[in-house]
Amino acid sequence: MSNKVLHIALVGNPNSGKSSLFNCLTGLNQQVGNFPGVTVDKKSGLSSFSKDLRAEIVDLPGTYSLYPRRMDEWVSYKVLIGQDKLISADVVVVVADASNLKRNLLFCTQIIDLKVPVVIALTMMDMAKRKGIKIDIAALERELGVPVIPVAPRKNKGIDALKKTIEQTANELYQSPSRDFIDNKALAPEAIDEVQLVFPGLSDYTTIHYLINHESFELSQSEQAQIESIEKKHKFNPTKTQAEEILQRYSRIKHIMQQAVSEPDPLQKKIFTERLDNLLLHRVWGYFILLAVLFLLFQSVFWLAQFPMDLIELGFAKLSGGLSTVLPDTKWTDLLINGVLAGLSGILVFVPQIMILFGLITLLEDTGYMARISFLSDRLMRSVGLNGKSVMPMISGFACAVPAIMSARNIENRKERLLTILITPLMSCSARLPVYTILIGLVIPKTYLLGFLGVQGLVMMGLYLLGLVMALIVSYVAKWFIKINEKSFFILELPTYRSPRWKNIIPTMISKARIFVFDAGKVIMVISLLLWGLSSFGPGKSMDKVTQHYEQLKKETGTNQIQLNKEYNTAKLESSYAGILGKTIEPIITPLGYDWKIGIALITSFAAREVFVGTMATLYSVGDDDTGELVLKEKMKAAKRPDGTPVFNLASGLSLMIFYVFAMQCMSTLVIVRKETKTWKWPIIQLIYMTGLAYILSWIVYQLFK
Repeated sequence: MSNKVLHIALVGNPNSGKSSLFNCLTGLNQQVGNFPGVTVDKKSGLSSFSKDLRAEIVDLPGTYSLYPRRMDEWVSYKVLIGQDKLISADVVVVVADASNLKRNLLFCTQIIDLKVPVVIALTMMDMAKRKGIKIDIAALERELGVPVIPVAPRKNKGIDALKKTIEQTANELYQSPSRDFIDNKALAPEAIDEVQLVFPGLSDYTTIHYLINHESFELSQSEQAQIESIEKKHKFNPTKTQAEEILQRYSRIKHIMQQAVSEPDPLQKKIFTERLDNLLLHRVWGYFILLAVLFLLFQSVFWLAQFPMDLIELGFAKLSGGLSTVLPDTKWTDLLINGVLAGLSGILVFVPQIMILFGLITLLEDTGYMARISFLSDRLMRSVGLNGKSVMPMISGFACAVPAIMSARNIENRKERLLTILITPLMSCSARLPVYTILIGLVIPKTYLLGFLGVQGLVMMGLYLLGLVMALIVSYVAKWFIKINEKSFFILELPTYRSPRWKNIIPTMISKARIFVFDAGKVIMVISLLLWGLSSFGPGKSMDKVTQHYEQLKKETGTNQIQLNKEYNTAKLESSYAGILGKTIEPIITPLGYDWKIGIALITSFAAREVFVGTMATLYSVGDDDTGELVLKEKMKAAKRPDGTPVFNLASGLSLMIFYVFAMQCMSTLVIVRKETKTWKWPIIQLIYMTGLAYILSWIVYQLFK
């Protein structure tokens, strides 16, 4: 073994301490990427076992059993079953939670029956001790037939013993048990024998999985046909076989628990959990508590992220301002400041929201309340083609659609996950807030109903609710058109309540931020530079003519140079490719009540919705002084059409608000949808349906109020 690298697969149930063990074994020698062909986080790292031996460790996604339903579970399953052509493990290390051993042993015994080299790393021994659980390690090893090593990764205990055992197992000093944990052959004897003739060397249990999931394996057509024939010949029933296997396993696990584990009376803890669930899952109060929790989550993302977001924006503004005074006035300077730095700012400003959102979600998951949220909302979600697990991405979408779409990964059913991704951008994210604020201030009077209900506030709340209602309607309609025939199950284990593991939160936040910055950020930067080019250049010598005209005006005495520079910037934008594009689409957007300047803002705000305000400021020659927003509102209010009517009235203002509620004005969202779905098909469909919805409803609103 000294002449080659040892390949180790690290597997286990979610929240079993697998990530802590991986971090302890690999230290800083880690890489984060994606498994080939799927959007599932892949972590691998190197570990030094001895002077002559190194190990490459792949941290496989957490799973509860060898019957996968989610995309990440399929990744682990294919590696363990030997169907991943790129990852082959010399040793499988199964991480088991000592404080919840009965549930963890199901997965352990399934892997043991695959007849692969296995070592069990027993974590959470301190938690088990606090619960009064005593485990006889020698008896557990004897019953399972594989080595069991207690470890405490956070305290670096048991790591050397684990490494030594892994090396010995790889050198075949530990053999796989000759007998199966259960009598797998008895589940389908004739079918197993015939499949083993086609695939010699398969264990009985691996053969059962070939019978159940062969359609998802990379087999030849003739091999697939042979297995199909064997299934039909012996009337193989996958569901019945799986049910019988699980019953047999838990019967044996019960025997092991009696032989090797001593547990206290669970009645007291059960009473506490039941009392808490009687309140949190109450038919009436449960929903009030849920709304309060979601409100606090939603508000916390605003409150906590606002300061770092403002700091990032201020930092980039100071940097841009400083560079503009130091560097010469050239196109390269403009590219650096308004292209590269603007693009970086647009990427990094999302990071606080992403980190805080995933940190809070991890908190809810660790305490056990996340499962209760899914349980409470399942009935409403299921009526429109979703399930209870869709509610968290949707609620998260009120802060930012990018991390919300990423969080849809925990939805097992592919159709429900896709529907969730398609409708989440309809939630009014925080980027829409500047647009809503300035438009409401422009066209909605500052009056009150019943003396205390502000009309402006009610309109703002109505815009948020409108997006939510439309999302449910779109999902209900779309479920009839998306032809993914996959059974939907909402089988949910309600975990016991426990205090969150605070050390687990920071690594999760950093990991999610890194994925966004390095994956989605690259595409966002390219499109930002493209938008800068469209706004900075024009056809022929049109930009030169504008420059020459304003250079002559600057030489005239008595001119206001500051105002002239603002008008010059506006004229340049109007003559640029972006300006020409705005003029070109004006006939299309006129029925909605918009002019060419709003058209340019619609185009530039595709980079990010909040760019709308900055674009309008430039178009209306507004500087970046402290009263910029007030002046902008006054200028927009005073803007007239050629016929003398105001550009921004109640009809056009409401129409524009409706457009921004429904339109896909966010390139980073499209990029992340492409990343999550692995195709441009769904982002394009999303762009078309949301733009169409925005156009039609904006037209209706404009016609009603003009």
